[in-house]
Amino acid sequence: MSGALFPGSHVLYQIVLRTGVIYLLVLIGVRLSGKREVGQMTPFDLVLLLLLSNSVQNAMTGPDTSLTGGAVAACTLLILNYFVADVSGANRRFRRLIQGQPSLLVHDGKPIESHMAREHVSMDELNRAVREHGISCVDQVALAVLEVDGSISCLKYDEIKPDAGTHLARRRFIQKKQ
Repeated sequence: MSGALFPGSHVLYQIVLRTGVIYLLVLIGVRLSGKREVGQMTPFDLVLLLLLSNSVQNAMTGPDTSLTGGAVAACTLLILNYFVADVSGANRRFRRLIQGQPSLLVHDGKPIESHMAREHVSMDELNRAVREHGISCVDQVALAVLEVDGSISCLKYDEIKPDAGTHLARRRFIQKKQ
């Protein structure tokens, strides 16, 4: 019965090491999958996540099915997640590496197709996000940004301060003079 509760310290150290490796592997995989996949979960993504968690469970605990082994794996995941969040909060470079950076999708009413292709954002998705912000078409969007959480933020021209030293304010000023 004691093997079911405490399998031995060498087995627990193996579980910590295996769990750490799997955590890093899954973190890298999620990061490489892109912002849209993380921010917008479809049923396909949910199924993938559930199957992924089930498939890596055995890799983390190995043949150990003890209560302590599962608790050690769970605690290792929580500690690693806390550590990554703590370092991300303190270190801007690490945060960019882990979370990525926002991507500009629309500038001055014109979609930037190369950025959209890189981020796997279709024109239909962009149009849907524009409509969700109460804007009828992309031409009326001053800036649209794919945020690191997968959402798309849109700014209309009237939401940008006219006294701001932005390129849009300068462009309007030049257009009025002509």
